[in-house]
Amino acid sequence: MSNATELIHGIPVDAQTGAISVPIYQTSTFVQEAPGVNKGYDYARSGNPTRAALEDIIAKLEKGSTGIAFASGLAAIDAVLKLLKSGDEIIAVDDIYGGAFRLFTHIYEKFGITVQYVDSTNADNIFNAFTPKTRLIWIETPTNPTLKISDIAAIAKIAKAQKCWLCVDNTFASPALQQPLALGADIVVHSATKYLGGHSDLIAGLVVTKDAELGAKIKFIQNASGAILAPFDSWLVIRGIETLHLRVKQHCANAQAVAEYLENHPLVDKVFYPGLPTHHNHAIAKQQAKGFGGIVSFTLKNDTEAAAVKFVTNTKLFKLAESLGGVKSLLCHPANMTHKSIPAEKRRAAGVTDSLIRLSVGLEDAEDLIEDLEQAFVNKEFAIGNRNNEENGETYGYGAHAQVLAAKL
Repeated sequence: MSNATELIHGIPVDAQTGAISVPIYQTSTFVQEAPGVNKGYDYARSGNPTRAALEDIIAKLEKGSTGIAFASGLAAIDAVLKLLKSGDEIIAVDDIYGGAFRLFTHIYEKFGITVQYVDSTNADNIFNAFTPKTRLIWIETPTNPTLKISDIAAIAKIAKAQKCWLCVDNTFASPALQQPLALGADIVVHSATKYLGGHSDLIAGLVVTKDAELGAKIKFIQNASGAILAPFDSWLVIRGIETLHLRVKQHCANAQAVAEYLENHPLVDKVFYPGLPTHHNHAIAKQQAKGFGGIVSFTLKNDTEAAAVKFVTNTKLFKLAESLGGVKSLLCHPANMTHKSIPAEKRRAAGVTDSLIRLSVGLEDAEDLIEDLEQAFVNKEFAIGNRNNEENGETYGYGAHAQVLAAKL
């Protein structure tokens, strides 16, 4: 069965009524026949049929045994970290999501759980970082926001040999493109707020485990800590999954076009997109995923915060906002937004420079998105390169390239 068909038909028809849409069980409690005798549910924190349907769907899509749904992506990450105890150590990707860094550093380090941050694009770096205290490897691939790619299968072999867990944040790829458990990972996490939901209308997190026993432990944490996903939000994620395959396909096509445009732009320094042959780990991305995703990041030749802020406030179709993965295109300045919680020296060392801009490429026409980016480059309020250009008699942009595209606008 193809991935597209599985995405659609992994969503069950309601057995009781035949409803083709999963019912929303908006209830806090369930009537019992006798104490402890019920129809599978007793209290909605412990279990809800709508949430259970989502948990089963994501487990199947990720080729895992157990799915667990949470109130946010960070709540999902938090549940995984609660598997650890004081004295344990995590090896984490250096280009890590700012919210995860904040949770690791400001919450769990004070409980005696330490973290080493390494460049996981080279699996040897992870192997060399191991200590007797290492219990968890934490990677994102692609990473947020510099789109680094790690070899999941290679890192999984290291984790297995060292008898520790490998957790992969699969938010950027989604199960439509990549299935880390099939490559040897033990745990997958998602911010379902992003591509799985797909419409910028919910907050949700998901965990999937390969092993049922490990899944039961996280399920216990879900119930004990209580950060559950509500029935209506569970239904919204299910609805999003129904169109995931088609949406991700278009996200990928649009992002590829935008990345190729940026790579040839004279005002752009570096472009980060796994679909470009120039990407450091393009071959690994092509091998372990079915596509390269909808996120493109780039830095400016004028590598200053001021230049980046001017750019992100001059687009029209790309809306300046946190988050990603929705139908509408978004952009952000990670140094001031998603990664502000990371100290500047650590952030820059991981590649998140002051001029780095992250694009969440949506489902609009790719040509319209490219024109929007170009008008931001040539906008009279945007002064990148002006000092050098004025010496050549130019005012904005770089010569014929900007003039021709500006004329179209």
